Amino acid sequence: MSLEQFKGRSLLTWLDYSPEEIRELLDLSKLVKEQKQKGEIRLRFTGKTLALLFEKRSTRTRCAFETAFGEEGGHPVFLSTQDIHLGVKESLEDTARVLGRMFTAIQFRGFKQSTAETLAEYSGVPVYNGLTDDYHPTQALADIQTLEENFGCPRGKKLCFVGDGRNNVARSLMVICSKLGIDFTVITPEALNPDRKLIDACAPFAAASGAKIRVTASLGGVEGADALYTDVWASMGEEDKKAERIKLLKPYQVNQALMDRTGKKETIFLHCLPAVKGEEVTADVIDGPRSRAWDEAENRKHTIKAVMLATINGTGD
Repeated sequence: MSLEQFKGRSLLTWLDYSPEEIRELLDLSKLVKEQKQKGEIRLRFTGKTLALLFEKRSTRTRCAFETAFGEEGGHPVFLSTQDIHLGVKESLEDTARVLGRMFTAIQFRGFKQSTAETLAEYSGVPVYNGLTDDYHPTQALADIQTLEENFGCPRGKKLCFVGDGRNNVARSLMVICSKLGIDFTVITPEALNPDRKLIDACAPFAAASGAKIRVTASLGGVEGADALYTDVWASMGEEDKKAERIKLLKPYQVNQALMDRTGKKETIFLHCLPAVKGEEVTADVIDGPRSRAWDEAENRKHTIKAVMLATINGTGD
């Protein structure tokens, strides 16, 4: 599978990728998952190295990048802010230049989107956004793969995000859904509405794909949904706002009553994890038969491997 057009590119946000390119990455994700399930060993990253830069803690992102890269014969190196100068003592630009000389690619998980952008600008190698305050693109790709595994072509399906509408996952889902023709509704109190600039940026993509993008404070917005999605009410770095968020978002908990309100027995539940059971979602929903949270978690690995194969090797072979 030739993917030469991807070679050398970074993944900072899905705003930078066309619908056709996202489709190709999803197809490759499906292929590498099938290869993994068959026990095939390819070693497509032999002799290559990956720098994993982490300002924020991680379970799925770290494990997905390390295992996806390592089982293909590559050498991932984990580097926290305790291990290297990441904008402290040494400029971020200089760190990027050094890492670009030593590594094949870089993953960054942290706070500022501008940090990921600077790493991409100065390193000269592909940089992957493993999560910033603004976007979580690798999570969104795994979410869409999970939708496809349950419903086939996701075009025209309805995905509802219930909770903090400014959340990095909600923002990434808005972008990718608008490009792929997936109806996306953000159900959130007005105080947590996604920013107008992002909504306006997604409008032409939605017009081209036929996606309906909607923001509402009404829980009635879940009616007809094929999937309900939520995330923790206070993200990393917002711990001081948790009490305020609980008060604001308690009515937006995803529970069985809300699942039933979709009017569809086949509605699935999605969550990027980790989950605080009893807050944004009840245990009976996330641990129940319609939950696909664990499939999503596994799919982080396959979608990340696909992105790295395309942008490092320029091929899926």
